[in-house]
Amino acid sequence: MSAQAYGQGLDRTPANHVPLSPLRFLDRSAAVYPDRVALIHGGLRQTWAQTRERCYRLASALVGRGVRRGDTVSIIAPNTPAMLEAHFGVPLAGAVLNAINCRLDADGIAFILKHGECKLLLVDREFAPLVAKAISGLEVPPVLVDIDDPESPPGRAIGVTDYESLLAEGDPSFEGVMPLDEWEAIALNYTSGTTGDPKGVVPSHRGTYLMSLLQLTDWAVPRAPVYLWTLPMFHANGWCFTWAITAAAGTHVCLRKVTARGIFDAIAEHGADHFCAAPTVMAMLANAPQEERKTLPRPVRVLTAGSPPPAAVLEAIAAMGFDVDHVYGITEASGTPVSCAWQPAWDALPAGKRAGLQARQGVRAATLEGLMVADPESMRPVPHDGETPGELLLRGNTVMKGYLKNPESTRRAFAGGWFHTGDVAVVHPDGYVQITDRSKDVIISGGENISSVEVEDVLHRHPQVLHAAVVAQPDDKWGEVPCAFIELKPGVPAPTEAEIIAFCRERLAHFKTPRRVLFMKAMPKTGTGKIQKFKLREAAGSREAITRLAQAPAHE
Repeated sequence: MSAQAYGQGLDRTPANHVPLSPLRFLDRSAAVYPDRVALIHGGLRQTWAQTRERCYRLASALVGRGVRRGDTVSIIAPNTPAMLEAHFGVPLAGAVLNAINCRLDADGIAFILKHGECKLLLVDREFAPLVAKAISGLEVPPVLVDIDDPESPPGRAIGVTDYESLLAEGDPSFEGVMPLDEWEAIALNYTSGTTGDPKGVVPSHRGTYLMSLLQLTDWAVPRAPVYLWTLPMFHANGWCFTWAITAAAGTHVCLRKVTARGIFDAIAEHGADHFCAAPTVMAMLANAPQEERKTLPRPVRVLTAGSPPPAAVLEAIAAMGFDVDHVYGITEASGTPVSCAWQPAWDALPAGKRAGLQARQGVRAATLEGLMVADPESMRPVPHDGETPGELLLRGNTVMKGYLKNPESTRRAFAGGWFHTGDVAVVHPDGYVQITDRSKDVIISGGENISSVEVEDVLHRHPQVLHAAVVAQPDDKWGEVPCAFIELKPGVPAPTEAEIIAFCRERLAHFKTPRRVLFMKAMPKTGTGKIQKFKLREAAGSREAITRLAQAPAHE
């Protein structure tokens, strides 16, 4: 039989082809589990039936206020009910959801509102002064709606109405404006700003649907999980867990401010059994004062991604009873398409060895079609020797549509038919990938490549170091040398610069040892907990376009 025969009379119809979208998860959970608690926030308990009604009211009200298919609706808020509801209500109006990092400055927010052509902005009252400053210079400011969250600190009203009044305008029987094509944009997510050059990432309904299912299958999330929101929902739509936990008919536990005490309390009081966290959050838990800790009543699963987690932190957090899975995430792929899949043989290894293996980024998840570490110019894969560096490349349906209004950056990102992550990695003999650096963070000193991640991993082994980051510092002789920034654990005696350098010299080749150590009260971080290395480079006097001394003599 020919392939043509299988195409005759076997067409797409409304019965067998519906555009994929994570929005439909809401209807299913509300229909099957209407009385199950969908959302916890302070004293609030909200069921799935109530949550669905509120989301459709929001969609209806937005349409009633003139929002049309393809318009951008933004929100600035921490992890609150309004932020979760916006992930359904905004796209159910046919609009594109732009969840903005609430830790940006006014100029950054103004840029996003203008670049994304925001039509309406939902504003948590805590950030009203920031937003007022941001829109002051816009020629066409968006319509503002105040979110009066009862858990929020006091803040003034700046909107034409408030969120609850907006919902009251909506019709709970509104059918929603579903996508006509699953390739339509569902969100607009700006990169987190670790490079100082944010771009507007546009994911599709199809991509976020598949990433939502990937999160459930790759992490093996059970039915009705109790998920604690420590990861910001504004970061790649919470790695699509906003939609994934809804698909699992779980409970969203909102956490307005992430603290060690808040996390331990939520585990004890609400039965939270899953959460996602940057390595900085895990370090915060591992180093929490004893009075803030609580014994875990059950195993609590943690998904971590961001900068490569130090093995020392992974080992410490596991000893506390947290079950950690390490994944690789990037905004342009809508979440975490690569994970360090656990091998049963690792169970018998010593804790330190297990942590070292677990610190690797791993292998592709089931719904990522391709992963390769290769020379970015020739596209030739690197050998699986754990030493030869290349760029981490991805290919699959969860990868973004592209960068908004930036065709040149989109073209470069998709060169050769792969998405170029900008992360430098090696492939180990077992096929597991390990990131050694961001391409911009590799330090080339006297013609030798130094991985900042390797140096940072050693610094994190120092008993008094909480966070460490290493960047290049210009040097007249070597071109660049490592410069370390350190945030100490609370209440510990401060080591000297000489002591830190001596500690590193005992564990690293001398040319990799930091030549300078700067102590900081707090590292500059993005809203997702990533350390903003571009600010540290400025402090170290590093130049982005420094002349590389390829022919310089090797270090002693």
